[in-house]
Amino acid sequence: MNGVDPGRLDDQQLIKELETIHRTRHTTLLHGSSDALRAHNERMAQLEGEYLRRHPQRSVAGGRTREGARERGTTGS
Repeated sequence: MNGVDPGRLDDQQLIKELETIHRTRHTTLLHGSSDALRAHNERMAQLEGEYLRRHPQRSVAGGRTREGARERGTTGS
């Protein structure tokens, strides 16, 4: 595993790690080696999985659901 076990990070550290990995995602996808992309995918899954484990009742914005996307598509937005 690359990095600290996500379960050992406090909430602030976990959010910081998530922000960093999301910020570097595009560059890794476009320019990283296959190994770098695989490692990035694994680490992102670990961090996101830990966040979801800690926050199973997180608020979900209506526009970020399938129904919300369909509504956006019919309004021309």
